[in-house]
Amino acid sequence: MSANDDRDPLFRYDDPVFADERLLEITHLPGPDRIVGRDEQMQRVADALNPAIFGSEPNHLFIFGKTGTGKSLISRSVTKRVISEARRDDVTVKYAFIDCGEQNTEASIIKTIAQIVNDSNQSGITIPDRGLGTGDYYKRLWQAVDQCTDVTIVILDEIDMLEDDEVLRKLSRAGENRRISDSSIGIIGISNKIDFPDHLSERVKSSLSRDELVFSPYDANQLVEILEKRRDAFHDGVLSGDVIPLTAALAAQEHGDARKAIDILRNAGRIAKKQNATRVTADHVRDAKEKTEADRFNELIEGSPQQAKAILYSLTLLTENSTEKEFPTKIIYNQYKEVANRLDFDVLSERRVQEILQEQNFLNVIQSEREGRGRGRGAHAKHRLLENPSIVKKVLLRDSRLAPLEEGASEESQDTDDEQSSVGHWA
Repeated sequence: MSANDDRDPLFRYDDPVFADERLLEITHLPGPDRIVGRDEQMQRVADALNPAIFGSEPNHLFIFGKTGTGKSLISRSVTKRVISEARRDDVTVKYAFIDCGEQNTEASIIKTIAQIVNDSNQSGITIPDRGLGTGDYYKRLWQAVDQCTDVTIVILDEIDMLEDDEVLRKLSRAGENRRISDSSIGIIGISNKIDFPDHLSERVKSSLSRDELVFSPYDANQLVEILEKRRDAFHDGVLSGDVIPLTAALAAQEHGDARKAIDILRNAGRIAKKQNATRVTADHVRDAKEKTEADRFNELIEGSPQQAKAILYSLTLLTENSTEKEFPTKIIYNQYKEVANRLDFDVLSERRVQEILQEQNFLNVIQSEREGRGRGRGAHAKHRLLENPSIVKKVLLRDSRLAPLEEGASEESQDTDDEQSSVGHWA
């Protein structure tokens, strides 16, 4: 009688594809030997954090680069190595990683940092989830930092999503303002917007002295090497020979996004397993690319109001039915009015539509740029999708409120004989 004979037959207890799928999870932090093509950047981050090993204040650092270029990975990896080295000299370094896309208010950030670094046995305090004002959370944070650490490193991912940058000023000047006396704080800010510092308040600009570092995209060869380092996520012989080169090539087309490459590889394995295939092939990779793009776009617009989705759908129609890829707000607004009427939505004002488009630009769902009309004629905004329109449409139509649009979607997509006149029609 085998060990699995008494197991619930509803489930599988073997995995013919993956040996350790966790190696392909975004949250997985690989060892230094698995990190590829980032030696220079790793050294720069190490230089900034080096003082922490001896209990001194590290340099603040802003890191810029496109999605999937290793910014968060390197920051977390080097910070963990700092913590390990500091421990050798009886120096306590702790770090808090904050995703500002999810936590962007001053109170939520301070509370989370305090909860991470606090040890109530040392500090004698607790950090409740609710019930305190921002000022009280700061007081407890300073106590926790002083009592429980020698150095606290705060990593703020997607720092450009902060609702208020005052938290940067207070964290960076905590020692100078004598909020803490026995410890120090270092900040690593991560953003894909290289102009983010230009938008900081003057108070923060004057107080936050920092180094800056730019991560360039990975090239196809580096992506191949990154994926080869994750090959052991699969059983031997499962990946056909063209899987990793094809996955790397597809991701290299998207600005060298390693995160996307790993996502595609994982999804290819899952698709193969679902089909009961014994090998992961190029066809699985192509299917996985579409699934990965749809999943990512769905994450971007998850929770967006239906009106925002209707506006995005309008931009999608224009993109599908025209040789143009960028459209002024006025054209999008005219198309949106038709879409809103079909959905029986209240029609928003053109000004409000412009605001929503700018919000989508901020969230990296679309790209918006201001374009001059000529001397004395002002400027207007033009907007374009950042994702394939077929993917955008597929994801948007998952929302049941937008289902009436699906009935005419195929007819609209065929109306491409005269694309320029199509823009006029949809406008």
